[in-house]
Amino acid sequence: QVHLVESGGGLVQAGGSLRLSCAASGLTFGAYVMGWFRQAPGKEREFVSAISGSGGRSYYGDSVKGRFTISRDNAENSVYLQMNSLKPEDTAVYYCAAATQIRAFYSDRPGYWGQGTQVTVSS
Repeated sequence: QVHLVESGGGLVQAGGSLRLSCAASGLTFGAYVMGWFRQAPGKEREFVSAISGSGGRSYYGDSVKGRFTISRDNAENSVYLQMNSLKPEDTAVYYCAAATQIRAFYSDRPGYWGQGTQVTVSS
């Protein structure tokens, strides 16, 4: 059974930073594209970022390019999202996700989801 467990969310002031972590189990981690989505109240779920199984390629949504950095540690079965220059509009529940191909992220249909972690950015 696949489990994705996020951590690292919290309350931060605008301009600050947070680092989200996602620990995965129950899957061959290096075979999966890992990534993040977010959903703010009253808004549709939004693709944030993803990273290939080897870590050699990364992908970002337009709203976070240049501010967020995704990374992974295949030895630790973990993926991370470093979020800098945070804005109030980054406030959302952030979900870790896993898929065998990147197109699953672009179609909003990765195979596995975490339970989410709240990020709140105050102005």
